Amino acid sequence: MMHRTPTLTLACLSLIPLLAAHSRVWSQEKDTYYQHPDETAMTPFRDQVPIVFVTQNQPEWKALPQFWNEATEEAVDPLSGEKVQRRVVKIKVPLGLTQAPPVPAENPMTVQKWILGKKLYYDPILSTDNSVSCASCHDPSKGFADARKTSVGINGQLGPINAPTVFNAAYNKLQFWDGRAASLEDQAQGPVGNPLEMFAGKADPWDEAVARLRANPEYVRMFKAVFGTLPTRDAAAKAIATYERTVLLGNSLHDRAEARMRQRVIEEESGKFELTAADYAAALKEEFARKGPALKDLGLDPDKDAGRIGEIAQRLLHGRNLFFNKARCANCHSGETFSDGEFHNLGVGADSQGNLPPSEAGRFARLLLGHKNPQLYGAFKTPGLRGLLHTAPYMHTGTEKTLEEVIDFYDRGGNVNPFLSEKMRDTAAELAYLKARAAGAAVDPQVKTFGPARRPVIPLQLRLTPQEKADLVLFLKALNGDPLDPLIADPNRFPQVKW
Repeated sequence: MMHRTPTLTLACLSLIPLLAAHSRVWSQEKDTYYQHPDETAMTPFRDQVPIVFVTQNQPEWKALPQFWNEATEEAVDPLSGEKVQRRVVKIKVPLGLTQAPPVPAENPMTVQKWILGKKLYYDPILSTDNSVSCASCHDPSKGFADARKTSVGINGQLGPINAPTVFNAAYNKLQFWDGRAASLEDQAQGPVGNPLEMFAGKADPWDEAVARLRANPEYVRMFKAVFGTLPTRDAAAKAIATYERTVLLGNSLHDRAEARMRQRVIEEESGKFELTAADYAAALKEEFARKGPALKDLGLDPDKDAGRIGEIAQRLLHGRNLFFNKARCANCHSGETFSDGEFHNLGVGADSQGNLPPSEAGRFARLLLGHKNPQLYGAFKTPGLRGLLHTAPYMHTGTEKTLEEVIDFYDRGGNVNPFLSEKMRDTAAELAYLKARAAGAAVDPQVKTFGPARRPVIPLQLRLTPQEKADLVLFLKALNGDPLDPLIADPNRFPQVKW
């Protein structure tokens, strides 16, 4: 058999410059962006404290007394094969969130990494003038947002968009209002590279940010202990994401009513899993007894309003039924965080003629060429609804100041524009308009039409009554949730661990 020396095809040869360029990029990124870990520099395996999530579907969930629980586990050291006893932190995922937040395999969670991430989150060292940190726009005292219409970055610059909350961001399919980041790790890298937010005047802001971290002996020590490297962009992003992954909000009054409903149905053996006013009443009675935070959320006095439990329960059930039916909220606000994770055009940012400027292109602007979908022009991500009372103002522009204003916005069908989501449109009325126009009949002159085909866009008006609006807002307030554990929300509290 004749053996031939392999030859490179023209296609292979054409790849050589690309591979060389990639190699150069890698060599440039290797030091400041990523380093291979030196495991001998890391905290010994027996002293690393893993963080694990425990959900209500797991038997031990009920026995955990609080959000952050310390325990021990037996584990095998992957370097020595030795069995060791070590500490472990078990996070009791709040009621209402039945799934644990997804954790990337390349970024396992430990308490040491969480501490590093929390320190970075609150440290303005990552901004040009040392004035802005992640917490500047995502402040735990302001619902992990900033209570502003749009955020303020370095040098007092006003940003173009409302800061989304970090509450339950670990469950988002994509991050940012336009979905340009694929993960918390990806999102954490964005603000440092943004000249309006944290860094300006640098060819590569992350090079400067990493240089600052490496000039700080404490950060050098912590990065080596956690990652076995000097500070890098990759490691900083992983650490910040680890902290953000624990910003979990649940255990709302609505969640507790649902839990009571499930228990009731099991005891009755009826198989009819439907909420009733009695389920809300039971949750309210418990909240009045403990004088819990949900009373303030609902605007109730713990002493004066205890006799109104039946009335309030009926209103909550009515609001809940509106949410899932007439008001059509659940068409987009679905799932345990009350978000479908998708992108929809509501007409936010459109002018009175239905024009959307390029700055309001939303998800469309982030789609790759070959994947542009005109229906996503002006579409922004559906936000979750937990913690709403902490995160005003609302919409990606921050233009709606109250929940009542948000309901009025949806009641009129949003703002008309050529790309208004079908979920916001009266498609039956649009079809009737087209048929009438084709037949030469008179059509409503106030209907806005767009494009050469003069396509009509008619927002769907919900026609909610004042009482329906009030009950719907009351239900939204019942989704607010218990306050976060102080260890998560207090910038100055940290657990004790070995390094």
